[in-house]
Amino acid sequence: MTMTARDEIMARLRAVAPIAPVTVPRQYHTGPDPARPAPTDPASVDPVPVELAPTDPALVDSASIDPALVELLVDRLVDYRATVTRCDPDGVAEALGGLLGGVPAVAVPAGLPAGWLSAYPGMVVRDGEPRPLTVTDLDAPGLAVVTGCAVAIAETGTLILDTGADQGRRLLTLVPDHHVCVVRAGQVVGGVPQALRRLADPTRPLTLVSGPSATSDIELNRVEGVHGPRRLDVLIVAG
Repeated sequence: MTMTARDEIMARLRAVAPIAPVTVPRQYHTGPDPARPAPTDPASVDPVPVELAPTDPALVDSASIDPALVELLVDRLVDYRATVTRCDPDGVAEALGGLLGGVPAVAVPAGLPAGWLSAYPGMVVRDGEPRPLTVTDLDAPGLAVVTGCAVAIAETGTLILDTGADQGRRLLTLVPDHHVCVVRAGQVVGGVPQALRRLADPTRPLTLVSGPSATSDIELNRVEGVHGPRRLDVLIVAG
């Protein structure tokens, strides 16, 4: 009997010695998480987030600030060509006023603290007051958007927006060409698992921002602004 190619392949597969089942560890995140020590017994691993931290910036616990993680986040953001500015909690308005110098108008979500833009002399347009902003509104030349964030990931240099009150609809941060994002130091975590546990409601739509919008064509020529803002300014607020 002539053996076909299929027969030959199947015969070789059947000849492979069976191996023992492989147990995939579930505690695979690499960064230390003081709030949730890695379990030693795989059976004790809980795949469901066991702790939810508030995303409201006013409720961020300053005691959880890790200066090393903040520095790592800054390093990643700068590497991604974002501009990073720092200030104290009392200096947010002044810092934003400086970042927005020359910007004629800014769009903000309805829940953005009014005091943040008290030093900004231009026009402030709040989403939903009196109507939701349209794509045309947000695509106006020179318009910038100012938001907060839900949590920031140091290892990947990623800001997560979960449509919270100070972040607004996804449209607000995807259409304008200039995004200014305020990140409190207490919102910075090490990795993705810790970030997901910080989300008050993980079912909300998420926007993950790792630097200005950029992509590359087949010849690796960088193209910016295709899928979002070409300019990203991040204001890190200490404390």
